Amino acid sequence: MSTTVGLIGAGMMGNAIGTRLLETGHALHVFDLDQGKVDALVAKGAHAAGSAQAVGAAADFIILSLNSAAIVRAAVFGEAGVSKGARPGTTIIDMSSIDPPATEALARDASEKELNWLDCPLSGGAPKALIGQLTVMAGGDPDHFEASKAVMGDLCGNYTLMGPSGAGQTTKLINQVLCALNFMAVAEATRLAQDAGVDAAKIPLAIKGGRADSAILQEYMGKMAAHDYTPTGRIDNMVKDLNGAQDLARLTHTAMPLTAACAEIHRLLTSAGLGGADNAALMKFFDGPDKGDLG
Repeated sequence: MSTTVGLIGAGMMGNAIGTRLLETGHALHVFDLDQGKVDALVAKGAHAAGSAQAVGAAADFIILSLNSAAIVRAAVFGEAGVSKGARPGTTIIDMSSIDPPATEALARDASEKELNWLDCPLSGGAPKALIGQLTVMAGGDPDHFEASKAVMGDLCGNYTLMGPSGAGQTTKLINQVLCALNFMAVAEATRLAQDAGVDAAKIPLAIKGGRADSAILQEYMGKMAAHDYTPTGRIDNMVKDLNGAQDLARLTHTAMPLTAACAEIHRLLTSAGLGGADNAALMKFFDGPDKGDLG
């Protein structure tokens, strides 16, 4: 079922979300501070909006794909924000990855303005968005969640309501802990295979379907073995999520020693200027300066 959707944030992820919505027949109104990103979606059939407020006035469902809680708040409640134009009952679907307490506050403020709020962080990245196979973990009201399927059904292969506002963001942090540790394990194992004289590129096929198999192993061990750092996910974005997981762990008094070590390695790579590099560039830590990759 096609509907009118607003999109705020048209970066790599937002572009993929917008492209998929257009391809599945939705009318799309898009706003981004970078006009070039807006133009890229207009060329595919989207309508350019002059402000977040204009997006709010045009659509019943508004997707946010932004980088921080502060930016989300400004886009929705700031001057010329979504809330200035949106009608009561408009549903805001925040697909950004931000911290759970900030999400809970945003949802409360939205409710005061008679706006619905769903926190809907995603896993799968731009490639999965383009084929409508995102994994999305949601927080919010069950009725709002069901209604949002008119849009999210075309973006998601797995769309799960985890609980009230903030539960989606909490689940995303848990997802990112699992991903980050898996990335580290695959990079470390790739280095061991290469040092031991085994073709690491063959390992994903050799252990496919076994207990050690994973989507990250299948997608990334070959990339890591080939030192292919074509960007699909940035190290500095993972640092942001690991920081969020550690903040949550402090609030809940949860011991996370493996996450702590993983986060420090990610920060080391960021301090070495690799924050914008693909997750596959974790290999640079294991290669080390003696192999000419880091340092």
